[in-house]
Amino acid sequence: MKKFVSILLIAVLTITAAFSLTACGSSEKITIAVPNDTTNEARALLLLEDLGYIKLKEGAGITATILDIEENPYGIEFKEVEAAQLPNVLQDVDYAVINSNYAIEADLNPTKDALGIEGSSSAYGNILAVKEGNESSDLIKALKAALESQQVVDFIAAEYDGAVVSVVDQPTDGYDPSIDYAALSGQTITVAASPTPHAEILSVVKEILAAKNITLEVREFTDYVQPNNVVESGEIDANYFQHIPYLDDFNAENGTHIVSVSAIHVEPIGIYGGKQTSLDAIKG
Repeated sequence: MKKFVSILLIAVLTITAAFSLTACGSSEKITIAVPNDTTNEARALLLLEDLGYIKLKEGAGITATILDIEENPYGIEFKEVEAAQLPNVLQDVDYAVINSNYAIEADLNPTKDALGIEGSSSAYGNILAVKEGNESSDLIKALKAALESQQVVDFIAAEYDGAVVSVVDQPTDGYDPSIDYAALSGQTITVAASPTPHAEILSVVKEILAAKNITLEVREFTDYVQPNNVVESGEIDANYFQHIPYLDDFNAENGTHIVSVSAIHVEPIGIYGGKQTSLDAIKG
């Protein structure tokens, strides 16, 4: 009899344990990968706050980090990853918050594949930037006018279908009437840029400047550090890859003297599914 009771007890405990495991199958923490640089991490966290999954400390704003998460009711586990590598780790996490330029390079369509996406905030407009003191040179003014052209506005609208949005309020015809273009004929201007969409957009600018016999050379970079370093050193004339919050943070941390010339476009950051196909899994 005792043996029977023992067997019965073991069976009951086994069933109970199995039931508990099934019921708590959602106890595994949801993992979300976010950019590890300060400004883009803040964008990711602000997006998740807007979606209702976390609450940040009051005033954290555009400098928020995971240490500023005040409430995390769904027990989300955050994995900080270099922004460019986020598409590569997507399959290993439940979700990743990815900048549109890296999403596009990974054949993700931000307007169709993102499960949630931020609004087109001008605070994150991608800018043309130069070393302080060079912003008024005629070559830079010519570059600015070309980037602010209607041709570029139209290219962005046609090429990216809302994944990249122009923030230029008053597009030019491609040229600055205050410049003596004849004096610039035969000169070359160099720009450091991310491959997508910045270098692609600059291909339009290259044609506009070529019409005035100005050569635009684009050097592509896949990181967020070297484009500022080469402008600071004078190796490259300008760069086009970043937004002002990132630039401000970079200057403060590195003692560089790079300034914005003009905001050209915004790339809304979005959350993409890795192991999960909808955001419902976050709430379990």
